[in-house]
Amino acid sequence: MGCMRDAILDALENLTADEFKKFKMKLLSVPLREGYGRIPRGTLLPMDAVDLTDKLVSYYLEAYSAELTVLVLCNIGMQEVAEQLQETLRKALHFVEQHRAALIARVTDVDGVLDALYGKVLTEDQYQAVRAERTNPNKMRKLFSFAPAWNLTCKDLLLQALRDTQPYLVVDLEQS
Repeated sequence: MGCMRDAILDALENLTADEFKKFKMKLLSVPLREGYGRIPRGTLLPMDAVDLTDKLVSYYLEAYSAELTVLVLCNIGMQEVAEQLQETLRKALHFVEQHRAALIARVTDVDGVLDALYGKVLTEDQYQAVRAERTNPNKMRKLFSFAPAWNLTCKDLLLQALRDTQPYLVVDLEQS
């Protein structure tokens, strides 16, 4: 899904030199999700927009790098650029990526979803690893930990499993 990378690059290229410098400095201090490390300062500071976009995507993958870019843009007072990026991303993100947090918090029949994905998207080891988690949110987090390796078909299968097991939740999220 290179369109997210392109959207991040467009946002960074719309910054002035001073704004871009602020962006890089704020990126060094903004809180990161658990499990992610920082791009080293010595590597980050001399980068141009193209190099920084590539580094963001290689460090954080496309979906989280886009989310992180929006967060940093907001933190440096570039709300308009952040909103434009968010709108572009909303159109580019798959439903399961766009609603990741809500799905983690609200899916109640994780086992039904897993059963639908078993053998099609999930291997036996992945299936068992998700089942081993104690709570539904932890199961969903574990399930999403495999998502970076999925293609569009896998994400569509997850969405279909959610439609089958949690139809009201999916409708609610589609309308939000």
